[in-house]
Amino acid sequence: QVQLVESGGGLVQAGDSLRLSCAASVRTVSTYSMGWFRQAPGKEREFVAAFLWGSSSTDYIDSVKGRFTISRDNAKNTVYLQMNNLKPEDTAVYYCAAGRLVGSSRRDASKYPYWGQGTQVTVSS
Repeated sequence: QVQLVESGGGLVQAGDSLRLSCAASVRTVSTYSMGWFRQAPGKEREFVAAFLWGSSSTDYIDSVKGRFTISRDNAKNTVYLQMNNLKPEDTAVYYCAAGRLVGSSRRDASKYPYWGQGTQVTVSS
C-alpha cells in the first residue's frame, strides 16, 4: 500500500515562495510516476506537475512553467514542489499523487490510484 503525506503549505503574499513536500512509503518515489495536483474552491482538480516513472523528464502546466519546479530525493522517498513568485490564482489545496503511468496520462487525475491528504496554499494579493 502506497502512502503519501504532504506538508509545507501555508499563507503567503504574492511574490513569495513555498516548498511543498510529499513523503512517500518506501521506494514509491523511485518506482512510480509522481504528480502534483491542486484544487481551488468550486473548481475541478487540476494537474500542476509530474515526474514520469523510469524517466527524469518533467511536465508542467503552462501557468506554472518558470515558477514551479518538481524534484525528488529517492533516498528520502520524498517529492518536492518548489513554488516561486506565487500568485493569488495559485491558491488551492495541493495534492501529491502516485501511479504507474505513462505518456500523457500523467496529467489525468483519474489515472492515479494513490493520493495524499492535501496541503492548503493561500496566496494573498
